[in-house]
Amino acid sequence: MSSISPITDAFSMVHPINLVKGQNAKVWDDNDVEYIDFIGGIGVLNFGHCHPKVVAAIHNQSQQLIHFAYNAAAHLPYQQLMTRLCDILPISGDLTGMLTNSGAEATENALKIARMHTKRSGVIAFDGGFHGRTLAAVNLNGKVAPYKRGLGVLAGGVYHIPFPSPDNEVSDEMAHAALMRLFSVETDIDNIGAIIVEPVQGEGGFQVLSPSFAKFLRKFCDEQGMVLIFDEIQSGFGRTGLPFAADQLEIEPDLILLGKSIAGGLPLGAVVGHSSIVHGLHKGSLGGTYSGNPVACSAALAVVDIMSDDATWQSAKYYETTLCQTVADWQKERISPWLFGLTGIGAMRGIELRHPKYGTHPKVMAWVLATARDQGLLLMPSGQHRHIIRLLPPLTIEPDTLKRGLDMLRQVLTGIPDGDPDDWSDNTI
Repeated sequence: MSSISPITDAFSMVHPINLVKGQNAKVWDDNDVEYIDFIGGIGVLNFGHCHPKVVAAIHNQSQQLIHFAYNAAAHLPYQQLMTRLCDILPISGDLTGMLTNSGAEATENALKIARMHTKRSGVIAFDGGFHGRTLAAVNLNGKVAPYKRGLGVLAGGVYHIPFPSPDNEVSDEMAHAALMRLFSVETDIDNIGAIIVEPVQGEGGFQVLSPSFAKFLRKFCDEQGMVLIFDEIQSGFGRTGLPFAADQLEIEPDLILLGKSIAGGLPLGAVVGHSSIVHGLHKGSLGGTYSGNPVACSAALAVVDIMSDDATWQSAKYYETTLCQTVADWQKERISPWLFGLTGIGAMRGIELRHPKYGTHPKVMAWVLATARDQGLLLMPSGQHRHIIRLLPPLTIEPDTLKRGLDMLRQVLTGIPDGDPDDWSDNTI
């Protein structure tokens, strides 16, 4: 037998453990070690591991129809889910769309829809953004390493501008100037068919889009005949404490991308928007063999039911309030010079690790991740410099579990070693 692993080493594994079980905000590894999960499958489990409604929906549907390709014949779970999504999404008017296998696939199809609708191929995206790892989606990402490294020259027509946010040093004026520069130096404005943006960046460090710039984008796209695409793959389905981040910014996109928590842990995505944009495209131009799998659709219908329960939003509000107050208390107590503060909005928050003297440093995050894991807490990094802890526990996390997790995190942050990380010994991490 070959000694080479059958799994490619191109994966970047944050935590070297093997999980076998999960329940709401807790997981257990193959040694029966318990962890409090603040990762949630990287935003896939906003309503926890193995939510009873999701499990029941999966079980019931798997006994009736596991799969049928919607391009070959229709099935009810697909139709029911699309109807309910159109009812809850923060876009007014007549809506339509398609289901996909993932968020990245939703991104790819949104680009196709925008091209076919506008007859323009150019797209504007933002620094720090993340939209997937497939070849067209990866071109939209606002950083090279690791996603574009080694890929060579990517297809043209994608342009990036700075992401203006109250969580960074980019102002509306800076982003606007960069946008205008594109049209004077890089490309004719008439080449651009769409602008794609995360209302709250995920991989970029849970930074919220400037609300005033969001309103500018809406007006600008209307004036120029461009499609405004909101990537809510990570920010949607309650992550910000409201059903969708567009609710926080109080503007409506033309198309919205969905994924991650849409189906409670099963692979599913969607692109939905104004019927005037999505209808009337070439027959057969959209679809996919597994897109809108009946079992995944049934799980997603259960997720929509969970979102209709007031208790879900009460729990989300408790999480948001507790987290924000706890971190504010830590800052008053000055538990660590590395604790810079929170990024994000509502219940979608990151903790920025930035020292007043040493700035940001990747060794600090590596130390935090390993130390927290040893204590029984799983964390996830984000941000341009891997300096922001991306907090993604279930919004349904039990109060006592949340407290224990935050107590662990406080202990970890308090224990970050003193001095310049460049001078830390190899044994520190």
